[in-house]
Amino acid sequence: MHYPTLAALTLGLFLQACQQSPAPPPTPPPNYVTYQDYPEYTGTDLGLQYDPAQSHFRVWAPSATSLTLRIYEKDLGGTPSNTVAMNRSEEGTWVATLVGDQKGKYYTFQAWVGNDTLREVPDPYAIAVGTNGARAQVIDLSEVSPAGWEKDQRPALADFSDIILYELHVRDLSAHPQSGIQHRGKFLGLTETGTATPNGQSTGLDHIRSLGVTHVHLLPAFDFRSVDESIPNNPAYNWGYDPQNYNVPEGSYATDPANGEVRIREFKSMVMALHGAGLRVVMDVVYNHTGDTENSLFNQLVPGYYYRQDDAGNFSNASGCGNETASERAMMRKYMIESVVHWAKEYHIDGFRFDLMAIHDIATMNAIRKALDAVDPSIFIYGEGWMAGGSPLPAIEQATKAQTLQLDGIAAFSDDLRDGLKGSVFDHHDRGFISGKENLEASIQFGVVGATNHPDIDYPAVNYSNSAWAVEPQQCINYVSCHDNHTLWDKLAISLPEASEEERLKRHRLALALVLTSQGVPFLHAGVEMARSKNGVENSYQSPDSINQIDWSKKSKYADLVVFVQDLIELRKSQPALRLGSTQRISELLRFLNGPQQTVGYQVQATAQSDALVLWFNGNTEAKTLELPKGKWNYIFQNNGLVIDRKAQGPASGTISVPALEFVVLKKAVN
Repeated sequence: MHYPTLAALTLGLFLQACQQSPAPPPTPPPNYVTYQDYPEYTGTDLGLQYDPAQSHFRVWAPSATSLTLRIYEKDLGGTPSNTVAMNRSEEGTWVATLVGDQKGKYYTFQAWVGNDTLREVPDPYAIAVGTNGARAQVIDLSEVSPAGWEKDQRPALADFSDIILYELHVRDLSAHPQSGIQHRGKFLGLTETGTATPNGQSTGLDHIRSLGVTHVHLLPAFDFRSVDESIPNNPAYNWGYDPQNYNVPEGSYATDPANGEVRIREFKSMVMALHGAGLRVVMDVVYNHTGDTENSLFNQLVPGYYYRQDDAGNFSNASGCGNETASERAMMRKYMIESVVHWAKEYHIDGFRFDLMAIHDIATMNAIRKALDAVDPSIFIYGEGWMAGGSPLPAIEQATKAQTLQLDGIAAFSDDLRDGLKGSVFDHHDRGFISGKENLEASIQFGVVGATNHPDIDYPAVNYSNSAWAVEPQQCINYVSCHDNHTLWDKLAISLPEASEEERLKRHRLALALVLTSQGVPFLHAGVEMARSKNGVENSYQSPDSINQIDWSKKSKYADLVVFVQDLIELRKSQPALRLGSTQRISELLRFLNGPQQTVGYQVQATAQSDALVLWFNGNTEAKTLELPKGKWNYIFQNNGLVIDRKAQGPASGTISVPALEFVVLKKAVN
């Protein structure tokens, strides 16, 4: 969850002022009583259909009495070079056709609804815009891809259980002076290889690839409204959870925000570079609310329709950002489906993370899954199974974590494991399993089995869930930190101020070990592998680079931690027992072991495809002697990483001693 409060911005930076030209002759719309009476347009040609001979525009605005198309030669300022009254067409749409090649020109639409003159805006289906997203741009999509794009392919993915997610803000990766990256803060920064710190530590794309993760989750990279793109290298910062134009890459991450072609080409170059490095790309999408409400492009074309209202007729606010969209309404549902399909097809996006997914209705989310399956069933979908406030959407229809059982192949974040590990994100001083709080073993075990149904789990003892909420483990995103709230390193500093750095590192490693060895899909916050800190700032959505950037100087300081995370990922990939892939197999093969308080241990039985493993995690501040199942066991991982010389460790049997705040992984010796 995030808690943004929108920055105070001058509307003139983002929205064209109303033109003073008179309205075209009005065409009275049908008499709609409710939003449900609005017609649904079933065609596939909304927005711009470009051809060198002519450009065809279609906008859905059923309540408008008239609609005007304006053509501009520039992305900002100036007067229209052409003004065209659009004609009412079928199913609530308006159309206009301009003869001749319009490529490179900019355009807006202006609606009149009754006696109200609304603002000029691009329409929601714009695929290219100029500076600050104020005007759409006419482009030929077939001409704006980087060289080699037609050969770009998604890296292979056998199963969702093989995914390891790495959550990253585009700007954070390269903003630090020691990143060694030329295109700092830009899409192109993620295309650079061979970058390094002054002392030779790899950075950027090379660093991510070396970790072994499979998917890079990008915080919002569509066009958002809070950073003024007209200021080159603007130091203003935002996470981007304030959407403006959903189908367009963000201009502040491009080298030329005025040119829509540049945004597209550089975004695709980034995707192609990540794919070339064997990494899939996830987009963080924010369809649950818009950055502006009254003046959003949705509301300036079809007032009220795209948003939910409360009993008093005011905008409802389950997002905590002033509005919430109405996914259950036909044209909002259509928009969401067609938008993600656009990103999947045109930009080769491999996954989508839905912000505050519970604001959306279950039927819409399942329709999105079905539409993306038709593109590529290996596209991964997950989201936050909660909202930031109450909603008029009936609870039974909300895509909450508890109702993941009704979502088809869509995953949700596990706050059960997150807070079980480190303590509540709402109480900064609260502690978890890794920081000494007792009676959280059931919550940790629940994370180990990926929130699925398992005979060994004492569900009433789980912190937030009294039953399984994932049909299969791939529907559970296991994590301990993300962009929201404190970093793991900062949370430990606040909740355990008395701990030494050495102790904090042990607890930090213990948390990452549980995330990366549990069933389900592991998720890492970028920089966690080098003890990332935001200097104690919790909600850093608009804090400066000095707070949000990945500090590459820490890669040397915490080199052992970086290697430790690499080793954990290698362990996960090499041991099929850590990603069994189905609830049935987890229930049959994984058994928890009896141990003292503040320990969690379990055995995974051998199969034809995997070795038998034992894992013990000790959250106590003293060593614990723990029993092993019958047989001889070899150490393959300890708290300092992979055990290469297994003979030096010797086979274990009977009991083992697990040091304080450490863990072990053992594999059964083959006789």
